Amino acid sequence: MYDILTKITSKNNVMVDEPLKNHTYTRLGGNADYLVTPETYEEVQQIVKLANQENIKFTLLGNGSNLIVKDGGIRGIVMNLKRLNRIQTDGTIIVAQSGARIIDVSREALRQTLTGLEFACGIPGSVGGALFMNAGAYGGEIKDVLTSTIVVDRAGDLLHLSADELDLTYRSSNIPEKGYIVLEATFSLKEGNHHEIKAVMDDLTYKRESKQPLEYPSCGSVFKRPPGYFAGKLIQDSDLQGKQIGGAQVSLKHAGFIINKENATAKDYINLIQFVQKTVKEKFDVSLEREVKVIGDDKES
Repeated sequence: MYDILTKITSKNNVMVDEPLKNHTYTRLGGNADYLVTPETYEEVQQIVKLANQENIKFTLLGNGSNLIVKDGGIRGIVMNLKRLNRIQTDGTIIVAQSGARIIDVSREALRQTLTGLEFACGIPGSVGGALFMNAGAYGGEIKDVLTSTIVVDRAGDLLHLSADELDLTYRSSNIPEKGYIVLEATFSLKEGNHHEIKAVMDDLTYKRESKQPLEYPSCGSVFKRPPGYFAGKLIQDSDLQGKQIGGAQVSLKHAGFIINKENATAKDYINLIQFVQKTVKEKFDVSLEREVKVIGDDKES
């Protein structure tokens, strides 16, 4: 399999038995059998088709920002699109490949004096991940500015889709259901005032840095906002800030975050998430739904 994968891309882009903790924001996760980082859309298509032909498990990793990889790692082929990171601007249109960071797309918008992506200046994920979950913050979300995308489907075919075809709703899309791999996204913005755009981004960056525990590895906001409530406030009011299982801790700085404080395992993280859900349900009769995605295999005992 290694030889076939290196023929599709190159030896520099194929890693065997690679620790996924090196590729996730939580610094958690077991090993991937094969971690592949393709450089072209055609390589992505060929790898998907190979996995189909050989009946090998295939997993898209993204940039690992809103993700927990279990301690047993991931079997088969794991694909990371970090090498597909080009960002291009034409007038008020920005086209960004899926491996680019959405933060960098917002910074490109600022450089071009374009408004509409200020909300994304603090979102750590990739463009592909931002579409996957219709990422948003501070009143803005991807569906407000996305016009179209190019994806690869489960069969390895290239599809050009409009934003409407992704069924974008609060922190959700049909991308996981359809098995799409996002390759690029087109954003339609508006001309703005450079100083005003920068002022908004500076303010949002300050709010993020002052309120979020960026000094520790984490997967970002763990839970979706339940209707009529704020997840962080419910967790705080449940006296769970500082609660620790193993090396995972509910952040003292922001209750909506769980940090990797002391060499946590994925099992620590998952157990703490479940404890928080159980406690909030008992105290407030509110069910917290995970925003973070959990993938991979449990570690064999």
